[in-house]
Amino acid sequence: MPIYAYGLIPFVELITKGTRKNMDAVEEEVAKEDRLYDYIIYSMVPVQWTMFIVFMFAMEAGGLQIYESVGLIFSMGIACGVLGINVAHELGHRKLWYEQWMSKALLLSAQYMHFFIEHNRGHHKNVSTEGDPATARYGETFYAFWFRSVVMSYISAWKLELKRLKCNGVPWYHWSNEMTFYAVCQVGVMVAVAVFFSVPTMLMTLTASIIGFTLLEIINYVEHYGLVRHKTDKGFKKVLPIHSWNSNHPIGRLILFEVTRHSDHHYKASRKYQVLRHFDDAPQLPTGYPGMIILATLPPLWFMVMNPRVKALQEKYPDDLRIPARQAA
Repeated sequence: MPIYAYGLIPFVELITKGTRKNMDAVEEEVAKEDRLYDYIIYSMVPVQWTMFIVFMFAMEAGGLQIYESVGLIFSMGIACGVLGINVAHELGHRKLWYEQWMSKALLLSAQYMHFFIEHNRGHHKNVSTEGDPATARYGETFYAFWFRSVVMSYISAWKLELKRLKCNGVPWYHWSNEMTFYAVCQVGVMVAVAVFFSVPTMLMTLTASIIGFTLLEIINYVEHYGLVRHKTDKGFKKVLPIHSWNSNHPIGRLILFEVTRHSDHHYKASRKYQVLRHFDDAPQLPTGYPGMIILATLPPLWFMVMNPRVKALQEKYPDDLRIPARQAA
C-alpha cells in the first residue's frame, strides 16, 4: 500500500492532468439523487473497522518480518487517513444523524474525533486566516505545521464545545460534552485493545492511528498553504475559490473522494462529493494530492515549487489574497 499510494500513483499523476469538465445541471441533479454514491461511503465504515480488527489479529499473531510489520502499520495508517478521516469528513458535513454517527465511528479509528467539532465549527469559518490551525502559513514547514495544527486544533475543539455548552446553560462536566465523550471512546478503544490483545499490539494500533491523522494534516497543509484572506473593519472577506489549492488529477480525485476539488467544498460544505465542481480561477497544484503529500515532507523542494506559485497568485489577486507581514519581511 505505501508503494502504491506514494510511488505508483504520484508517478502516474505526473503524466496525467485530468479534466476540468463539470456536470451540466441535469447530470448533477441525477448524481445528487443517486444513492449508490451514499452506499459507497457508508460501506467504508464496516470496511475500515474490519481491516482494523484483522490488523490487530495480524499484529498479535506475530511471526512477521520487520518490513512486513512496518508495511502493515503504514498500510493501516493510510487506511485510517483515506477511509477513516477522509470519508468521515464527507459524512460529517451531512445532516442525517446516522451519517454523523458513521463519521464519528470512522474518526475513532484514527483517534481524531475532535476533528468533527473543529473542522465543522472552526475550520470552515476561519479557513485561510492565521487564526485557523489547519491553514499552513507561507514559509512554514510541514513539520512545524503538524505540531501547531495537532495541538491547536484540539484546543480549538475544546473551546468551541465549551462555548456551545455555555450557550446551552450547562457546565463543562455535563454529560452532553462531546469532547469528554470522544476522549472516553478513544481511551476505551486503546484499553480494550491492550486487554483483549496486548500492550504491544495496542501501541502498533496507536501508531497506525497517528499515521492516519498525520496524513490528514499533510492534506490540510497542501490544501491552503500560503493563502490568506484580507481582513476589513467588518471582518474577513468571504472565502473564494482562490483560497484553496485544487487538483483535477484523476486517481487522486477517485481515491480521496473528490476532496481535491477543494474550493467548491468550501463554497458549500454540504455539497456532496460526487458533484464537486472545478473553478477556472481556483489555483491548481502541479500534480495530484498524493504527489504533493510526498513533496510536503521535503521542505526545500516544497518551497521551491510552491512559494513562487503563492506569490504569483498574490500578484494576480491583490484584493483577495493578503501578504502576511512575516512573508513581506
